[in-house]
Amino acid sequence: MSESVTELQNILAPVLKPFGWVYGGVMRIRETLFHRGFMRRWEPSVPTVSVGNIGWGGTGKTPVADWLLGWAERHGLQSVLLTRGYGARPTSLPYHVQSGALAEESGDEPLMLARSNEKARIMVDPNRIRAGKAAMERFNPDFVILDDGFQHMAVKRHCNLVLLKPEDLMEGWNRVIPAGSWREPESALARADAFMIKIGPLGFEALTPFIDRHLSQFFKPVFSFQIMPTGVRHLLGGDSARDFDKGQYLLVSGVGDPEQVKHTATGYFGYPPLQHMIFKDHHPYSKKDALEISTKARQAGCKAVLCTPKDAVKLGPLCTEEFWEFDLHLEFGPSTLGDDTDFEAWWNRRFEIIDARLKDKARI
Repeated sequence: MSESVTELQNILAPVLKPFGWVYGGVMRIRETLFHRGFMRRWEPSVPTVSVGNIGWGGTGKTPVADWLLGWAERHGLQSVLLTRGYGARPTSLPYHVQSGALAEESGDEPLMLARSNEKARIMVDPNRIRAGKAAMERFNPDFVILDDGFQHMAVKRHCNLVLLKPEDLMEGWNRVIPAGSWREPESALARADAFMIKIGPLGFEALTPFIDRHLSQFFKPVFSFQIMPTGVRHLLGGDSARDFDKGQYLLVSGVGDPEQVKHTATGYFGYPPLQHMIFKDHHPYSKKDALEISTKARQAGCKAVLCTPKDAVKLGPLCTEEFWEFDLHLEFGPSTLGDDTDFEAWWNRRFEIIDARLKDKARI
Protein backbone atom coordinates (compact mmCIF):
# COMPACT_ATOMS: atom_id res chain seq x y z
CA MET A 1 0.00 0.00 0.00
CA SER A 2 1.41 3.39 -0.97
CA GLU A 3 2.37 6.01 1.60
CA SER A 4 -0.22 8.42 0.17
CA VAL A 5 -3.02 5.90 0.71
CA THR A 6 -1.82 5.21 4.26
CA GLU A 7 -1.67 8.93 5.02
CA LEU A 8 -5.21 9.40 3.70
CA GLN A 9 -6.44 6.49 5.82
CA ASN A 10 -4.85 8.05 8.91
CA ILE A 11 -6.56 11.37 8.21
CA LEU A 12 -9.95 9.74 7.61
CA ALA A 13 -9.61 7.11 10.35
CA PRO A 14 -12.63 8.29 12.44
CA VAL A 15 -14.84 8.08 9.35
CA LEU A 16 -13.42 4.85 7.92
CA LYS A 17 -13.26 2.71 11.08
CA PRO A 18 -17.02 1.96 11.20
CA PHE A 19 -16.83 0.72 7.60
CA GLY A 20 -13.90 -1.46 8.66
CA TRP A 21 -16.03 -2.97 11.44
CA VAL A 22 -18.75 -3.79 8.92
CA TYR A 23 -16.28 -5.32 6.49
CA GLY A 24 -14.67 -7.31 9.30
CA GLY A 25 -18.09 -8.60 10.35
CA VAL A 26 -18.81 -9.80 6.81
CA MET A 27 -15.47 -11.63 6.72
CA ARG A 28 -16.22 -13.30 10.09
CA ILE A 29 -19.56 -14.54 8.72
CA ARG A 30 -17.79 -15.87 5.62
CA GLU A 31 -15.26 -17.71 7.79
CA THR A 32 -18.07 -19.27 9.84
CA LEU A 33 -19.89 -20.44 6.71
CA PHE A 34 -16.77 -22.22 5.46
CA HIS A 35 -16.04 -23.68 8.90
CA ARG A 36 -19.56 -25.11 9.26
CA GLY A 37 -19.66 -26.56 5.78
CA PHE A 38 -22.19 -24.20 4.20
CA MET A 39 -19.69 -23.25 1.47
CA ARG A 40 -18.00 -25.83 -0.76
CA ARG A 41 -14.53 -26.96 0.23
CA TRP A 42 -12.01 -29.46 -1.11
CA GLU A 43 -9.19 -31.13 0.82
CA PRO A 44 -6.07 -32.40 -0.96
CA SER A 45 -4.89 -35.83 0.13
CA VAL A 46 -1.30 -34.63 0.65
CA PRO A 47 0.18 -32.05 3.07
CA THR A 48 -1.06 -28.60 2.04
CA VAL A 49 0.27 -25.30 3.37
CA SER A 50 -1.09 -21.80 2.82
CA VAL A 51 1.36 -18.90 2.56
CA GLY A 52 -0.72 -15.79 3.10
CA ASN A 53 -1.27 -12.37 4.69
CA ILE A 54 -3.77 -10.79 7.01
CA GLY A 55 -3.26 -7.57 5.04
CA TRP A 56 -2.09 -6.37 1.65
CA GLY A 57 1.29 -7.36 0.16
CA GLY A 58 4.90 -6.56 0.93
CA THR A 59 5.34 -9.34 3.50
CA GLY A 60 7.59 -11.68 1.48
CA LYS A 61 5.05 -14.33 0.46
CA THR A 62 6.76 -15.14 -2.84
CA PRO A 63 10.26 -15.66 -1.33
CA VAL A 64 8.75 -17.93 1.35
CA ALA A 65 6.83 -19.92 -1.29
CA ASP A 66 10.05 -20.13 -3.31
CA TRP A 67 11.92 -21.46 -0.28
CA LEU A 68 9.22 -24.10 0.33
CA LEU A 69 9.44 -25.26 -3.29
CA GLY A 70 13.21 -25.53 -2.96
CA TRP A 71 12.82 -27.37 0.36
CA ALA A 72 10.50 -29.89 -1.31
CA GLU A 73 13.02 -30.56 -4.09
CA ARG A 74 15.84 -31.04 -1.58
CA HIS A 75 13.69 -33.64 0.21
CA GLY A 76 12.74 -35.47 -2.98
CA LEU A 77 9.11 -34.32 -2.92
CA GLN A 78 7.04 -33.40 -5.96
CA SER A 79 5.46 -30.03 -5.19
CA VAL A 80 2.57 -28.08 -6.66
CA LEU A 81 1.86 -24.39 -6.10
CA LEU A 82 -1.67 -23.10 -6.67
CA THR A 83 -1.89 -19.37 -7.37
CA ARG A 84 -4.41 -16.90 -8.69
CA GLY A 85 -1.65 -15.37 -10.82
CA TYR A 86 -2.27 -11.66 -10.37
CA GLY A 87 -2.36 -9.96 -13.78
CA ALA A 88 -2.05 -13.26 -15.66
CA ARG A 89 -3.92 -13.74 -18.94
CA PRO A 90 -3.50 -17.46 -19.65
CA THR A 91 -4.75 -19.09 -22.83
CA SER A 92 -6.66 -21.69 -20.79
CA LEU A 93 -7.40 -22.57 -17.17
CA PRO A 94 -5.90 -24.09 -15.17
CA TYR A 95 -2.62 -22.95 -16.68
CA HIS A 96 0.58 -24.89 -16.00
CA VAL A 97 3.39 -22.32 -15.90
CA GLN A 98 6.68 -23.50 -17.37
CA SER A 99 10.00 -21.68 -17.44
CA GLY A 100 9.60 -20.59 -21.06
CA ALA A 101 6.15 -19.06 -20.58
CA LEU A 102 5.34 -15.43 -21.33
CA ALA A 103 4.96 -13.17 -18.30
CA GLU A 104 1.71 -11.71 -19.63
CA GLU A 105 0.20 -15.21 -19.78
CA SER A 106 1.47 -16.56 -16.49
CA GLY A 107 1.90 -13.47 -14.29
CA ASP A 108 5.26 -12.25 -13.03
CA GLU A 109 5.51 -14.09 -9.71
CA PRO A 110 4.34 -17.50 -11.03
CA LEU A 111 6.88 -17.26 -13.86
CA MET A 112 9.65 -16.28 -11.46
CA LEU A 113 8.82 -19.32 -9.28
CA ALA A 114 8.67 -21.64 -12.29
CA ARG A 115 12.09 -20.49 -13.50
CA SER A 116 13.76 -20.90 -10.12
CA ASN A 117 12.07 -24.26 -9.38
CA GLU A 118 11.92 -26.20 -12.64
CA LYS A 119 10.91 -29.47 -10.93
CA ALA A 120 7.91 -27.86 -9.26
CA ARG A 121 4.49 -27.51 -10.88
CA ILE A 122 3.09 -23.97 -10.81
CA MET A 123 -0.65 -23.78 -11.57
CA VAL A 124 -2.42 -20.49 -12.29
CA ASP A 125 -6.19 -20.38 -11.83
CA PRO A 126 -8.51 -18.14 -9.76
CA ASN A 127 -10.47 -21.35 -9.05
CA ARG A 128 -8.10 -23.14 -6.66
CA ILE A 129 -10.30 -26.24 -6.40
CA ARG A 130 -10.25 -26.75 -10.16
CA ALA A 131 -6.50 -26.20 -10.34
CA GLY A 132 -5.85 -28.42 -7.32
CA LYS A 133 -7.88 -31.34 -8.66
CA ALA A 134 -6.20 -31.06 -12.06
CA ALA A 135 -2.75 -30.97 -10.43
CA MET A 136 -3.49 -34.02 -8.27
CA GLU A 137 -4.61 -35.98 -11.33
CA ARG A 138 -1.79 -34.88 -13.66
CA PHE A 139 1.22 -34.69 -11.35
CA ASN A 140 0.44 -36.87 -8.29
CA PRO A 141 2.26 -34.43 -5.97
CA ASP A 142 3.53 -35.05 -2.44
CA PHE A 143 3.02 -31.48 -1.30
CA VAL A 144 0.74 -28.53 -2.19
CA ILE A 145 1.33 -24.81 -1.54
CA LEU A 146 -1.50 -22.27 -1.66
CA ASP A 147 -0.04 -18.93 -2.69
CA ASP A 148 -1.77 -15.98 -0.97
CA GLY A 149 -4.18 -18.53 0.44
CA PHE A 150 -5.11 -17.32 3.93
CA GLN A 151 -8.48 -15.91 2.85
CA HIS A 152 -9.05 -18.54 0.11
CA MET A 153 -10.71 -21.11 2.35
CA ALA A 154 -12.32 -23.19 -0.42
CA VAL A 155 -9.20 -25.39 -0.39
CA LYS A 156 -8.56 -26.94 3.01
CA ARG A 157 -5.03 -26.65 4.24
CA HIS A 158 -3.17 -28.48 6.96
CA CYS A 159 -0.97 -25.54 7.92
CA ASN A 160 -1.50 -21.78 7.74
CA LEU A 161 1.62 -19.62 7.55
CA VAL A 162 0.60 -16.00 8.10
CA LEU A 163 3.11 -13.35 7.10
CA LEU A 164 3.01 -9.96 8.81
CA LYS A 165 4.73 -6.63 8.26
CA PRO A 166 6.26 -4.94 11.32
CA GLU A 167 3.67 -2.16 10.85
CA ASP A 168 0.91 -4.75 11.26
CA LEU A 169 1.99 -5.16 14.87
CA MET A 170 2.24 -1.43 15.53
CA GLU A 171 0.12 1.35 14.04
CA GLY A 172 -1.54 -1.00 11.54
CA TRP A 173 -2.84 -3.51 14.09
CA ASN A 174 -6.44 -4.60 13.39
CA ARG A 175 -7.06 -1.76 10.93
CA VAL A 176 -9.44 -3.44 8.51
CA ILE A 177 -10.21 -2.23 4.97
CA PRO A 178 -10.97 0.61 4.26
CA ALA A 179 -9.47 2.03 7.47
CA GLY A 180 -6.26 0.07 6.95
CA SER A 181 -4.70 -2.73 4.95
CA TRP A 182 -6.13 -5.74 6.80
CA ARG A 183 -8.45 -8.07 4.89
CA GLU A 184 -9.86 -9.60 8.09
CA PRO A 185 -10.10 -8.61 11.77
CA GLU A 186 -7.59 -9.86 14.34
CA SER A 187 -9.82 -12.80 15.33
CA ALA A 188 -8.91 -14.43 11.99
CA LEU A 189 -5.32 -14.84 13.19
CA ALA A 190 -6.54 -17.72 15.37
CA ARG A 191 -6.44 -19.81 12.17
CA ALA A 192 -2.66 -19.38 11.91
CA ASP A 193 -0.27 -22.20 12.74
CA ALA A 194 2.73 -19.88 12.69
CA PHE A 195 3.53 -16.24 12.06
CA MET A 196 6.43 -15.02 9.92
CA ILE A 197 7.86 -11.49 9.87
CA LYS A 198 10.33 -10.15 7.30
CA ILE A 199 12.78 -8.45 9.62
CA GLY A 200 16.40 -8.74 10.78
CA PRO A 201 17.54 -9.99 14.22
CA LEU A 202 17.88 -6.51 15.74
CA GLY A 203 14.51 -5.44 14.39
CA PHE A 204 12.92 -8.64 15.68
CA GLU A 205 14.29 -7.94 19.14
CA ALA A 206 12.90 -4.38 19.04
CA LEU A 207 9.54 -5.76 17.89
CA THR A 208 9.28 -8.23 20.80
CA PRO A 209 7.03 -6.02 23.00
CA PHE A 210 4.51 -5.73 20.14
CA ILE A 211 4.71 -9.47 19.46
CA ASP A 212 4.00 -10.15 23.14
CA ARG A 213 1.13 -7.66 23.21
CA HIS A 214 -0.68 -8.83 20.09
CA LEU A 215 0.37 -12.35 19.11
CA SER A 216 0.96 -14.14 22.43
CA GLN A 217 -2.81 -14.62 22.79
CA PHE A 218 -2.75 -17.08 19.86
CA PHE A 219 -0.04 -19.35 21.36
CA LYS A 220 1.66 -19.88 18.00
CA PRO A 221 5.36 -19.50 17.14
CA VAL A 222 6.64 -16.33 15.49
CA PHE A 223 9.59 -16.60 13.08
CA SER A 224 11.74 -13.96 11.45
CA PHE A 225 13.41 -14.03 8.07
CA GLN A 226 15.38 -11.75 5.76
CA ILE A 227 15.79 -11.65 1.99
CA MET A 228 19.51 -11.17 1.52
CA PRO A 229 21.35 -10.35 -1.73
CA THR A 230 24.23 -12.67 -2.59
CA GLY A 231 25.26 -10.91 -5.80
CA VAL A 232 23.91 -9.67 -9.12
CA ARG A 233 23.09 -11.55 -12.32
CA HIS A 234 23.21 -10.24 -15.89
CA LEU A 235 19.76 -10.38 -17.51
CA LEU A 236 21.04 -11.15 -21.01
CA GLY A 237 24.05 -13.38 -20.46
CA GLY A 238 23.21 -14.85 -17.07
CA ASP A 239 26.71 -14.11 -15.74
CA SER A 240 27.02 -13.48 -11.99
CA ALA A 241 29.04 -10.80 -10.23
CA ARG A 242 29.61 -9.77 -6.64
CA ASP A 243 28.74 -6.11 -7.27
CA PHE A 244 29.26 -3.22 -9.68
CA ASP A 245 32.82 -2.43 -8.58
CA LYS A 246 31.62 0.74 -6.84
CA GLY A 247 30.04 1.95 -10.07
CA GLN A 248 26.85 3.99 -10.09
CA TYR A 249 23.60 2.18 -10.80
CA LEU A 250 19.97 3.01 -11.49
CA LEU A 251 17.44 1.00 -9.49
CA VAL A 252 14.13 -0.14 -11.00
CA SER A 253 11.31 -1.68 -8.94
CA GLY A 254 7.72 -2.62 -9.62
CA VAL A 255 6.92 -4.29 -6.30
CA GLY A 256 4.69 -3.76 -3.28
CA ASP A 257 7.38 -2.12 -1.12
CA PRO A 258 9.84 -0.17 -3.31
CA GLU A 259 11.49 1.55 -0.34
CA GLN A 260 12.49 -1.83 1.04
CA VAL A 261 14.15 -2.65 -2.29
CA LYS A 262 16.11 0.61 -2.12
CA HIS A 263 17.08 -0.10 1.49
CA THR A 264 18.30 -3.58 0.53
CA ALA A 265 20.33 -2.28 -2.40
CA THR A 266 21.89 0.52 -0.35
CA GLY A 267 22.82 -1.86 2.44
CA TYR A 268 24.32 -4.41 0.09
CA PHE A 269 26.44 -2.07 -2.05
CA GLY A 270 27.21 0.38 0.73
CA TYR A 271 25.82 3.33 -1.25
CA PRO A 272 22.39 4.21 -2.66
CA PRO A 273 21.31 4.09 -6.30
CA LEU A 274 21.92 7.28 -8.25
CA GLN A 275 18.25 7.16 -9.26
CA HIS A 276 15.29 4.95 -8.33
CA MET A 277 12.56 4.48 -10.92
CA ILE A 278 9.42 3.20 -9.20
CA PHE A 279 6.62 1.46 -11.08
CA LYS A 280 3.40 0.10 -9.62
CA ASP A 281 3.32 -3.46 -8.27
CA HIS A 282 3.05 -6.06 -11.09
CA HIS A 283 3.69 -3.36 -13.71
CA PRO A 284 3.56 -4.83 -17.25
CA TYR A 285 6.78 -3.37 -18.68
CA SER A 286 6.71 -2.28 -22.32
CA LYS A 287 9.45 -1.57 -24.85
CA LYS A 288 8.85 2.11 -24.18
CA ASP A 289 9.50 1.55 -20.45
CA ALA A 290 12.72 -0.35 -21.14
CA LEU A 291 13.92 2.38 -23.50
CA GLU A 292 13.12 5.08 -20.95
CA ILE A 293 15.01 3.18 -18.26
CA SER A 294 18.06 2.71 -20.50
CA THR A 295 18.04 6.35 -21.56
CA LYS A 296 17.84 7.63 -17.96
CA ALA A 297 20.68 5.32 -16.92
CA ARG A 298 22.96 6.55 -19.72
CA GLN A 299 22.08 10.20 -19.12
CA ALA A 300 22.86 9.80 -15.41
CA GLY A 301 26.16 8.07 -16.15
CA CYS A 302 25.10 4.81 -14.48
CA LYS A 303 27.16 1.71 -15.12
CA ALA A 304 24.20 -0.61 -14.61
CA VAL A 305 20.44 -0.90 -14.24
CA LEU A 306 19.44 -3.08 -11.30
CA CYS A 307 16.01 -4.65 -10.81
CA THR A 308 14.36 -7.35 -8.69
CA PRO A 309 13.85 -10.93 -9.96
CA LYS A 310 10.13 -10.16 -10.14
CA ASP A 311 10.84 -7.29 -12.55
CA ALA A 312 13.46 -9.29 -14.43
CA VAL A 313 11.01 -11.88 -15.80
CA LYS A 314 9.16 -9.06 -17.58
CA LEU A 315 12.11 -6.84 -18.49
CA GLY A 316 14.28 -9.71 -19.72
CA PRO A 317 12.98 -9.86 -23.33
CA LEU A 318 13.10 -6.06 -23.59
CA CYS A 319 16.34 -5.14 -21.89
CA THR A 320 19.80 -4.13 -23.10
CA GLU A 321 23.33 -4.92 -21.91
CA GLU A 322 23.23 -2.73 -18.81
CA PHE A 323 20.39 -4.62 -17.08
CA TRP A 324 21.09 -6.76 -14.00
CA GLU A 325 18.97 -8.41 -11.34
CA PHE A 326 19.63 -9.25 -7.71
CA ASP A 327 20.52 -12.80 -6.74
CA LEU A 328 18.55 -13.23 -3.52
CA HIS A 329 18.69 -15.70 -0.65
CA LEU A 330 16.12 -16.18 2.10
CA GLU A 331 17.72 -16.41 5.53
CA PHE A 332 15.88 -17.36 8.71
CA GLY A 333 16.55 -15.53 11.95
CA PRO A 334 15.46 -15.71 15.59
CA SER A 335 12.03 -16.86 16.69
CA THR A 336 9.89 -16.92 19.81
CA LEU A 337 10.89 -20.59 20.18
CA GLY A 338 14.48 -19.57 20.90
CA ASP A 339 17.70 -19.07 18.97
CA ASP A 340 18.11 -22.82 18.32
CA THR A 341 14.75 -23.26 16.57
CA ASP A 342 14.39 -21.35 13.35
CA PHE A 343 11.60 -21.82 10.83
CA GLU A 344 13.28 -24.67 8.93
CA ALA A 345 13.67 -26.80 12.07
CA TRP A 346 10.05 -26.19 13.04
CA TRP A 347 8.77 -26.82 9.50
CA ASN A 348 10.64 -30.14 9.14
CA ARG A 349 8.87 -31.48 12.21
CA ARG A 350 5.52 -29.96 11.27
CA PHE A 351 5.57 -31.54 7.82
CA GLU A 352 6.42 -34.96 9.28
CA ILE A 353 3.43 -34.76 11.63
CA ILE A 354 1.00 -33.67 8.90
CA ASP A 355 2.28 -36.30 6.46
CA ALA A 356 2.01 -39.11 9.03
CA ARG A 357 -1.51 -38.06 10.02
CA LEU A 358 -2.73 -38.03 6.42
CA LYS A 359 -1.15 -41.43 5.68
CA ASP A 360 -2.83 -42.90 8.78
CA LYS A 361 -6.13 -41.40 7.64
CA ALA A 362 -5.74 -42.95 4.18
CA ARG A 363 -5.21 -46.41 5.72
CA ILE A 364 -8.46 -46.28 7.71
